Amino acid sequence: MNIFDHYAPFVQEYIYRNGWESLRAIQVAAAEVIFRTDDNLLLTASTASGKTEAAFFPIITLFSEDPPSSVGCIYIGPLKALINDQFLRLNDLCEEADIPVWHWHGDVAQSHKERLMKRPSGILQITPESLEAMLLHKHAAIPKLFGDLRFVVIDEVHSLLRGDRGGQTLCLIERLSRLAGVNPRRIGLSATMGDPERTGEFLSLGTGRKTIIPRIEAKGVKWRLSMEHFYVKDIQAAGDRTDIEALPVLEEKTDQAPDNADPGLGYIFEHTRGKKCLLFVNSREECETVTTTLRQYCERSREPDRFLIHHGNLSASYRETAEEIMKDESQYLTTVTTATLELGIDIGRLERAFQIDAPWTVSSFLQRMGRTGRRELPPEMWFVMREDEPEARAMLPATIPWKLLQGIALVQLYLEERWVEPPRLDRLPFSLLYHQTMSTLASCGELSPGALADRVLRLHYFHRISQEDYRVMLRHLVETDHIQRTEQGGLIVGLAGERVVNSFKFYGVFEENEEYTVRSEAQELGTIVMPPPVGEKLAIAGHVWVVLDVDRKRHLVYCEQVKGNIPAYFGLCPGDLHTRILRRMRQVLREERQYPYLMKNAVARLEQARFTAVRSGTGEHPMIHLGGNMWCLLPWVGTYTFLTMERFLTIKCGERLGLRNLDSARPYYMQFTMKAEEKTFFRVITEEIQKPIDPLELVYPKELPLFNKYDEYLPEALVRKGFALGVLDLGGLRETILSWSAGQR
Repeated sequence: MNIFDHYAPFVQEYIYRNGWESLRAIQVAAAEVIFRTDDNLLLTASTASGKTEAAFFPIITLFSEDPPSSVGCIYIGPLKALINDQFLRLNDLCEEADIPVWHWHGDVAQSHKERLMKRPSGILQITPESLEAMLLHKHAAIPKLFGDLRFVVIDEVHSLLRGDRGGQTLCLIERLSRLAGVNPRRIGLSATMGDPERTGEFLSLGTGRKTIIPRIEAKGVKWRLSMEHFYVKDIQAAGDRTDIEALPVLEEKTDQAPDNADPGLGYIFEHTRGKKCLLFVNSREECETVTTTLRQYCERSREPDRFLIHHGNLSASYRETAEEIMKDESQYLTTVTTATLELGIDIGRLERAFQIDAPWTVSSFLQRMGRTGRRELPPEMWFVMREDEPEARAMLPATIPWKLLQGIALVQLYLEERWVEPPRLDRLPFSLLYHQTMSTLASCGELSPGALADRVLRLHYFHRISQEDYRVMLRHLVETDHIQRTEQGGLIVGLAGERVVNSFKFYGVFEENEEYTVRSEAQELGTIVMPPPVGEKLAIAGHVWVVLDVDRKRHLVYCEQVKGNIPAYFGLCPGDLHTRILRRMRQVLREERQYPYLMKNAVARLEQARFTAVRSGTGEHPMIHLGGNMWCLLPWVGTYTFLTMERFLTIKCGERLGLRNLDSARPYYMQFTMKAEEKTFFRVITEEIQKPIDPLELVYPKELPLFNKYDEYLPEALVRKGFALGVLDLGGLRETILSWSAGQR
C-alpha cells in the first residue's frame, strides 16, 4: 500500500480539495516512520514545506481507525499566536472525522478548557508554560486527561534548544508521561536545525526509542536578497540598482522626514509603500521606537498610518488584530515585529521581509526570510544595517562596520556550507532544577527528601546534576523558607516559595521583561529591561554609564556617567553569537570577493573596511597596537568564549602583563593599556592557558553572576558553578590561544 492509499478517506479528500497533485517528499518520509515504525521522528525541512501536515496526516489517520480514550496527541508550540494559527488549520482538517482539536493557553476561554476536562480526546495544542500550569493545578486529572496519549509533537523545536525552555519542555513531557503511565512517541518539527543528530538524541531522552531523521533533498530556491548600510548621520541620496533579482533602489529623500531622521528608517519607509511586509528588529524596545518613528513619517507625509506592531509584551488583542489585518489580502501594511512573527504563523502573502541590523543567528535569518516566498514567490529579505558614524579621529576597531560584517557572515555561512547553529545542550541547568523542584513539590504535596530527589533528578535533562549539588540546593531552600520541613520529616513548599509558585510568572522559565528605573544620584534617566551586572555599562539618555548597584526588589539601577563605547551585554539570545560567525566575519575582511546582494553604501563601506584591515593587519593578526601603551585585541570568537577571554586576561594574566583599563565591545574587540610588549603578551597568555585551570577561578571573588530566571533563589556556590561550568567556554579559549601561539611560531 502506498502512503496516499494508507491515509484515511477524509485526509485524501482534503488533499484533493487543496489541488495537490502529488505528496511532497517530506510527507511520504514522515508517514513511512509513523505508520511503519514505533520510533520518534525529527522532521527538518524549509519553511512552508508542509511539515505540520506531514506529521498530522498519519496521526489523525491512526486516530480515525482507533480513537484514543483520552487526549491522544499533544502539540507543543512556542507561541500563543502559532497555537491559534495551527488550531484553525487542524480544526478544518479534523472536523469531518470528529477528532476534537483543543487549544490551551492564557488567552483561551475557560469554557473551552472545561469542555476538554469533561471529555479529554483528540489533539491538544498548548505552550510549555500552560502545560506547566496544567501539571501544577490539574495534577490529579493528568491520568484521565492523558492515559492514552500516543504522540507529542514539538513544533519549531530549534527555538526551544538554546536555553531552559527546551529543558522545561522535556521535563514536562517526562513528568506527564510518568503520571499518566504512558510513553508517547515524540515528533520534532523545525525549518532551521543545526546538528540534527544531537537534536534527535535530545528529543529521545528517556523514551527508550531512537529518533529517525529522514533526509529530504531540498529544492533549489532562488533568494531575492539585498543588504544596505547607513551611518546614522548619512544624508539620504539616490542609489544605483544592483543587478540581482529585483534588488532595491533608494528613492530621493522625502521632505517630510521627521527631525534628525534615521536614513535607514527613511529607506524602509519608501520601500514598504504599497507592499505587504514584515520588518524584523532584535528587541522589544527597538520595536517600539522604530514603529513610532515610521508612524511619524506617515504623519509628516500626510499618509494614512500603514505600520502595525507585534511583540510578546503587547496584549492579546493588539497581537491578534495585527495578525488578522496581515491576513487581509487587500491591505498593504507593514508589521514591525520581534521574533514573535519569526515562526510559522500564517499571515498571508508577504512580499518582503526587512531586517534592521543583523540577527544574532543564522537560524533567525532563515526563519525570518522564510516568512516570505510562499505561494510561488521567491523568499525576499532586505537587510538595513545602521551604525553610528565614527568620528574623524576614531581609533581602528570603531571604524569597522561590525553589523555589516555580521550580516554578510550569516548569509555566506548558509549559502556556502548550509551551516546553522547547533543546539546548546551542555549547560548546568540549576535555575531550571529549582523551578522543577518547586513545581513538583507544589503539585504533589508533601514528599520525603528521597522521593523528591527521585522524581526530579531522574528527569533525564538533569543528568549532569550530582546528588551532592541537589542536597546543597535543598538545604539552602529550607534555610531560606522556599521549602519547609514538616514534623514527619517531609518537605512542603515554604512561605517564601509560595510567593514564587503562586505568581502566574512562575509557569515560564525565561526572564520576564520587567522594567528597572535607572538613576544617577537624584536624577532619573529612564527605564531599561534586564539590567547588566555591577561594573558593566549601559547606554541611556544619550550617554554611557557604569552600573554601581542593582536593587532587584525595588527595580532600581544606580550608575554614574563614564566615557567610552558600550559593550554588547551578554545573554543567551539575543547576543549569543557563535564562533563560526565571528570567524566568517574575519574572512569577509580578508577575502577579495564581492557579494551580489550588497547595495551601493554597503559596497563602499566594505571596500573601506578591507582597505583599512590590510593596512593595519586587522584581518591577519589578533593584536593591533593603537599607540603608546594602548592595544586592541580582536579574538574573532563567539560571545561565551569572548566573555571567558576577558576574565582570563584580567584574572590570570593581568598582573604579569601590567594590563589595565580593559574595555570591551563584546564580542567584537577589547581595548586595554598594557606595559608588556606584544611578544610578551602572547608568551604569557600561552603559558597561563597551559596550566590547569578550574573554571571557577574565572569567577570574580565577590561576583554573583545571575544569568537565568531563578538563579537568585539558589545557593551562591551553585550560581557560580553553573556560570563557570555551563556558560564560560574554557575549551574554546584554550583552542584559540594555542592557535595564536602556533601562528607566532
